[in-house]
Amino acid sequence: MAVRLQSTRDIAIKGVKLLVYGAAGAGKTTLVKGLPSPIILSAEAGLLSLSGSDIPYIDIASMEDLRDAYEWVTSEEASSYKSICLDSISEIAEVVLTHEKKTSKDPRQAYGAMQEQVTDLIRAFRDISGKHVYFSAKLEKTQDETGRILYAPAMPGNKTGQQLPYFFDEVLALRVEKDSEGNVQRALMCDSDGMWVAKDRSGKLGMWEPADLG
Repeated sequence: MAVRLQSTRDIAIKGVKLLVYGAAGAGKTTLVKGLPSPIILSAEAGLLSLSGSDIPYIDIASMEDLRDAYEWVTSEEASSYKSICLDSISEIAEVVLTHEKKTSKDPRQAYGAMQEQVTDLIRAFRDISGKHVYFSAKLEKTQDETGRILYAPAMPGNKTGQQLPYFFDEVLALRVEKDSEGNVQRALMCDSDGMWVAKDRSGKLGMWEPADLG
């Protein structure tokens, strides 16, 4: 059996794969402007914040649309795009679930089929080499058995949402808060505080970073 040795030095060349989640209106879509040569796969019809930015996008209304988009963005024709943005993975999962509910009489089977398809597509896009891949996700607010409020990426189906952060090296929470003077501040939270899910495997980010993916 032939063994091909590789070096961790070359990992960054494969592109950064990250997930950013936050509340509606926090500016997750706007973050796309900081990425090099982006193209957006949009399932949310919420691109008004990018009007005037001249960023190309593809509408995603079904899994067939998404499969076609994947084939295209990984082709030579799309080689000029350096960043692929899925906005949002939460909405794409809802599209899949809606389809599965129409084809399955058992809701449990629909959720299981959705989870399998979404897991496969996340891996497929995450593993695209040579491009940055940005997933945005909605915010889910839950309460644990002690009454503590927890914040995490939102996905239909508890199991799907719980697994989502494990697919990425970078999971960032886009926070919108008011400072002591009442001014609204936006920032990316890059490490968990026990309530907000976040992680940075690169070790190069601080607890807080400016809301700019550049």
